[in-house]
Amino acid sequence: MPNQIMKTPLERRPLLGVLASSIAACALGSVSLAAPFAPFVDDEEPEEEWLAVVGGDVYTGIGEVLRGATVLSKNGVIAEIGYELWIPEDAEVLQAAGLRVYPGLVALDASSRISAGGFLDAGPPDDHRHPAFGEESQLTPEELAAAEGHDAQHGSEHGDEEAEHGDESAAPAMPERTALEDGFDPFNSYLILALATGITTAEQSSAAVKLKRGEIEGIEMRSKYLASLSYSTRNPTGMEELRQQFRDARRYLRDMREWEELDDDEVDEPSKRGIKSNLLDILAGRTRALFRSDSRTDLLNVARLAQEFGFRPVIDGGTEAWTVASELGRSGAAAIIKPRTRRDRAENLQRAGGSSIENAAVLHDGGVQIAISPSSGNIDLGGITGRDLMHLPIEAGFAVRGGLSEAAALAGITIVPARLLGVDDRVGSLEVGKDCDLIVTDGDVLHYQTFVQWTVVEGNVVYDKSEETFFAHIRPLPESEEDESTADQEEGESGEEEEGEVEDEGEDG
Repeated sequence: MPNQIMKTPLERRPLLGVLASSIAACALGSVSLAAPFAPFVDDEEPEEEWLAVVGGDVYTGIGEVLRGATVLSKNGVIAEIGYELWIPEDAEVLQAAGLRVYPGLVALDASSRISAGGFLDAGPPDDHRHPAFGEESQLTPEELAAAEGHDAQHGSEHGDEEAEHGDESAAPAMPERTALEDGFDPFNSYLILALATGITTAEQSSAAVKLKRGEIEGIEMRSKYLASLSYSTRNPTGMEELRQQFRDARRYLRDMREWEELDDDEVDEPSKRGIKSNLLDILAGRTRALFRSDSRTDLLNVARLAQEFGFRPVIDGGTEAWTVASELGRSGAAAIIKPRTRRDRAENLQRAGGSSIENAAVLHDGGVQIAISPSSGNIDLGGITGRDLMHLPIEAGFAVRGGLSEAAALAGITIVPARLLGVDDRVGSLEVGKDCDLIVTDGDVLHYQTFVQWTVVEGNVVYDKSEETFFAHIRPLPESEEDESTADQEEGESGEEEEGEVEDEGEDG
């Protein structure tokens, strides 16, 4: 905001007088020419941004439903949820009476089209291409790493030398951006389609990405919280190697605890050589182990491995998980389920097997947290209808058809995947203090006819169905009384202007 004292010539006169007096004083020697003028300090606080979603049925995502309540957001964070709340005069208001308010959906294993948009066709990773340009580059791998910001993390000898001695002529350092932020296209149509589905957070390259629109700052919330491991009977040698690596990591953690308790400087710290850091993070609870397993045998082996070493696994796939649900529940497992997966039982086996429409329900009853994902992470207006990311709520509805409760199905596309990405402290449910990421729908979010009317990310309306080209023409919301009165007022004003023009023409005649 400009300095108020500089607005008009009349207001500038006192300032000019002060400057003239200072110059005269300097000439007389009463003021040192070296003494600088006191800089102008802007004491004004940044403006607060408010958003109020008024009168909707609020489904918090943690079991509570508040009928006709208000969600109030301040600077992108939920400030209050309740009734008869004070709403600032300058707040943006969404009238949600007769509609439903849900937490923003969280999509796992989402296509990079959401973030990269038209830059998706950048070629395989072996090509020296930068995801932000989408065309072949002549950059060397080192130059490409620098362009993606990796040099800021790892550094180079030349960069370290400059940092040590300083470069007075260098421009001010720009804030560091991740490769995801550099390649993020906040204007692409795939992003709009994701927001139209109600998705506000997506997993991209093992990172939790907030789907902002028109900006790239702060889109990456957390990365690499899930650590992929392989533990399958198809590779017995690999299974034994992983078990031994877990033993070594457990022994190292035990030795470290004993060394810290000893508190003796003469005793050397335990060696970390040969210890897998990702396994240390898993055993310490800083990350979670992800296993892509479908068969009953592999699922049992994963559950027993987790129980032996005391960590909580995440199962991706789990086609036959319904046959060992109690064992997975005892291991503290979570499962990423594709409810419409179809796989017949092997005819040469007498035991239960194959896929089941009740998979999600049986697992949930066995104590397994359920996250739901469609069979394809792509998002497009073409392809197999109902099997891609645009139909994530329908996939959850199919789990309900198999016996899963509606509350668990909603959690499977909101709070549970947020937990698996390590960002449930910010998104996944509507609670005071969390990011204001929500959707307003014209019906049950799990029903195939329901449309998202508004999508809000960090208190900003990033999708308005009535203003987009994709679905605005399908069952538009009726105009509110306020909109009708505004339209009538505008029509009346235009009528008065036309009448005045007619009178002017009569006088001229």
